[in-house]
Amino acid sequence: MKVMQKTARLAGGLYLIYILVTVLANALGRSAIIVPGDAAQTAANILAHEAQFRLGVVLELVSSLLFILTALALYALLRPVGKHLSLSFLVLNLVGGAVVTVSAVCLFAVFPFVHQAAYLTDFSAGQLTGLALFWIKLRDMLFGSAQLFYAAWTLPLGYLIYKSGYLPRALGVLLMADCFAVIGWFLQSFLVPNYTLSMSYGFFAVSFLAEVALTLWLLIKGVNAAGWEKRAAAAA
Repeated sequence: MKVMQKTARLAGGLYLIYILVTVLANALGRSAIIVPGDAAQTAANILAHEAQFRLGVVLELVSSLLFILTALALYALLRPVGKHLSLSFLVLNLVGGAVVTVSAVCLFAVFPFVHQAAYLTDFSAGQLTGLALFWIKLRDMLFGSAQLFYAAWTLPLGYLIYKSGYLPRALGVLLMADCFAVIGWFLQSFLVPNYTLSMSYGFFAVSFLAEVALTLWLLIKGVNAAGWEKRAAAAA
């Protein structure tokens, strides 16, 4: 029992740190420095705040690792409810994490272009800044693609929580709703990209509520020990 309570609080703690690191990575990197559609200004911002931009990318990589570690803790917590479904949400999370990791590495590719490296002398200054923006756009597309896997992982996760008997069913419902909210954001990003920002606030609200609620519950309340023991005994 004590082990599972520690696992629950570990999952909640990792989830909370993941959320905070993700927000910080965005504040230091993309939001503060990248100007959508303006290659020259983006390149100038990166040069002026290179250390800050690099830190933002590193934090994005760290956040990806934290999310995978969170999924591993949740897998241990929910495995008694359904071995195969638990494995499915873990694999989906791992794939999403791998894609996000590659997307973050794309941001490191901009430095030779903004610094106009010696081996790129055949390109004009305008072409170099354009190529830098290309890598940033590629990062955005990869990050958007990862959301499909991140959406999919919350469906079995939510179902297992709903069926567990040792976590509130309401959390399971919220996480299953989160799946469809993130899919909605994913479809908007690729099908109607000009309207993504204005149409996505509702989707973001559902995701925020579901993930913060799960995080705080795991941290503060943990799991119902008797319910977990009953599930573990039945699965043995």
